Amino acid sequence: MVLFGEEKDWKEFLCGNAQVELAELIERSKQHRCAYMQADDVKVAQVWCALTEVSRQLKKVEERLSKAEVAMKGIAEIGTLAKRATLREKVSELLKAKGREEKEEVEKIVDVLMEF
Repeated sequence: MVLFGEEKDWKEFLCGNAQVELAELIERSKQHRCAYMQADDVKVAQVWCALTEVSRQLKKVEERLSKAEVAMKGIAEIGTLAKRATLREKVSELLKAKGREEKEEVEKIVDVLMEF
């Protein structure tokens, strides 16, 4: 593209960090150079190789996110168990539950309170 008498690379018109990200993507796709250089349309093949790299990176992020979700669910479960135990303890103290029937009533109350 010619702008005011000097030729500019289209990538210079990218906004934000897009130039840096594109340069990194092009660099990562170079590992497939032997493959895309064999294509009839090298430029299109290079774009497909870059897309493969983006897909690979996305899969890594999804795997990490999945592991984080498992950890967060575990933490939430621990919190739920601690909440239930605390409610059971406080309701038992409040009602002074001693017998089996009273403890069953405490469990019913705790079940209801756990819904909130």
